[in-house]
Amino acid sequence: MTVAAILRHKGTDIAAVAPTARISEVTTALAERRIGAVLVRDAAGQLLGIVSERDIVRCLARSGAACLEMTAAQLMTSQLHTVPSATSTSEALALMTSSRIRHLPVIEGGQLVGLVSIGDVVKAQLDDQAHEVDSLRAYVAGSV
Repeated sequence: MTVAAILRHKGTDIAAVAPTARISEVTTALAERRIGAVLVRDAAGQLLGIVSERDIVRCLARSGAACLEMTAAQLMTSQLHTVPSATSTSEALALMTSSRIRHLPVIEGGQLVGLVSIGDVVKAQLDDQAHEVDSLRAYVAGSV
């Protein structure tokens, strides 16, 4: 299974904020959408970075309530790992595990086309394995 298959099932709706968004606004967006990260994009839609729950918690531990007044641009991770949609789920999972990240922007032709989380990737792999087990059971049952 590929990242493209995940996006076909999940959709390509991407939560994003402007680089000038305050972290207090970012936390509201995360809570309302029940997600773990938002992408940071400029007015032209260019991907600049990502702000995750982890980034916010680390900032709160370091700076306290002042963190909530910072901007997304000040807190975001700008060195992003990205993948093309043809990436297999096992490759995506390996990258996420080795890089200790939970979200991968999907880029095609220099354009952002989606975002997958580690939960999306694990679910896709489990679904794929369940389908394979069912197929093998049907084959064995049919050959007896």
